[in-house]
Amino acid sequence: MRYSKPLLRSGLTVAAAAALPLTLAGPAASGPGISVSTTGSTVSVTTTACAQLNGSWGTASLLDSSQSNFSQGRQVALAGTGSGQSAAWSGVGSGTHTVIVVCSNGTTAGTQSVVVADPAPSPAASASPSPTRGVLGGIGGGSTDYGTVTLVAGGALVGTGLVATAWYLRRRGRPNRL
Repeated sequence: MRYSKPLLRSGLTVAAAAALPLTLAGPAASGPGISVSTTGSTVSVTTTACAQLNGSWGTASLLDSSQSNFSQGRQVALAGTGSGQSAAWSGVGSGTHTVIVVCSNGTTAGTQSVVVADPAPSPAASASPSPTRGVLGGIGGGSTDYGTVTLVAGGALVGTGLVATAWYLRRRGRPNRL
C-alpha cells in the first residue's frame, strides 16, 4: 500500500521536532570551562581554562550590544587560584551582553552571551490620608450628639416598634377582629 511514505515523512518530521529543543537548549557559545551568571545588575564569570603567566591569569571583558571587540568592553583582571579564576562587573545595565575571557598567554578561554533583566520595580509605599472625624457609618457612628433630644427620639422609635409588633402578632391570632 502507499501509506508507508506519508507515515515515514511524518515520522521524520516528529523526530526533527523532538530534536530541535535539544539543540536549542545547549549552552550558548560557551568555551571550555567558562561559566557566566547574573544576579540583579551584577555579571560574573568563572573559568578553569587559564594558567598563571607572569603573575597574571588573564582578562575578562564585558561588551554591550553596541561593542564588537574585546578592547571596547569593560575589562577586569581575572583573580583566583589554579583551580579556578573569576571576574565580576557590578552596575550592569539591562540588555544582552557578551563576556569574553582571554588568558594571559593570549588564548581565548571562551565567549558567552548573557541577558541582564530590569529589576522589578518595587511598589512605593504611599500613606493615605486618614479621615479627620473617623468613619461615620453604621450603627453608632452616624451621629455624635447624644443629648436628651436624641435619647428621647430613639426611645420613642423603639417603643413604637414594640407596640406595633405586639399589635400585629395579636391580630394574627384572631383573624376577623380588629
